Amino acid sequence: MKYLLSFKLSSERLEESCPHIYPYSVFRGKDPEPFVFSDITVLYGNNGSGKSTILNIMANKLKLKGGEHVTANGLGRIDYTLKYNSECSYDLGEDENTGKTFRGVPKNSMYVKSEDILYEIKKIQQRDVLAGDMLYDRMKQGQKREEAKRYLSSYEGKKEMAAQVFAQEKYSNGETALQILKELITPDALFLLDEPEVSLSPANQVAMAEEINKMARFLGCQFIIATHSPFLLGTLNAKIYNLDISDYRVCKWYELENVRYFYNFFKERQNVFE
Repeated sequence: MKYLLSFKLSSERLEESCPHIYPYSVFRGKDPEPFVFSDITVLYGNNGSGKSTILNIMANKLKLKGGEHVTANGLGRIDYTLKYNSECSYDLGEDENTGKTFRGVPKNSMYVKSEDILYEIKKIQQRDVLAGDMLYDRMKQGQKREEAKRYLSSYEGKKEMAAQVFAQEKYSNGETALQILKELITPDALFLLDEPEVSLSPANQVAMAEEINKMARFLGCQFIIATHSPFLLGTLNAKIYNLDISDYRVCKWYELENVRYFYNFFKERQNVFE
């Protein structure tokens, strides 16, 4: 399902006297056409290519949970991040069942960053952090602090805490990250994923990519993923935009620099495997 059909970055340019103002500086010398999305779309690029910036711009423009507002350098009175976002535009897709254009992206859509997943792991690893988080969650649900504390001291509260701790003891960080990601993804929604492979072994990266393929095919999910992992690139049934070139053209996964690097690395050492 394509909830988001296309997204166009701002074509505005600042004066040459202001070359380093974020996020305009990220896209200097670039002249991309609008991104046109598939069920799974990958924004590929090496460090500094702007792939995470683009995801965050989209998340803010679409008002997705997880978007972060970044202030640009603190120069002057203009909020350049807000200005840039206002200059971007997008088109929504059509409901495959009714043929009507969506009025917005699904409410359970979200932007998930690698640090979000690592933070969830850390919460499980640290009992004090976990207890504080559980306390906060219950107060957010409407309980007073003392009521929430009594719950955490109760049999049910201790059982919930033990279950969370057991989850961390049972799985490695990579397996926990994979499980957390599965729990975050719900059917019929748009998900922006920023380097979800962080902390995952190659085998788990492939497993995650296969899971994403199934979610897109059977659960009505749409994914836009920023990555340079050859294991994700080679496994995802995705349209891939190459952000390392000025026009951001669509490429095959095996044409990408990072993938070719891995290929050449092992090819040069092929004799040790024989």
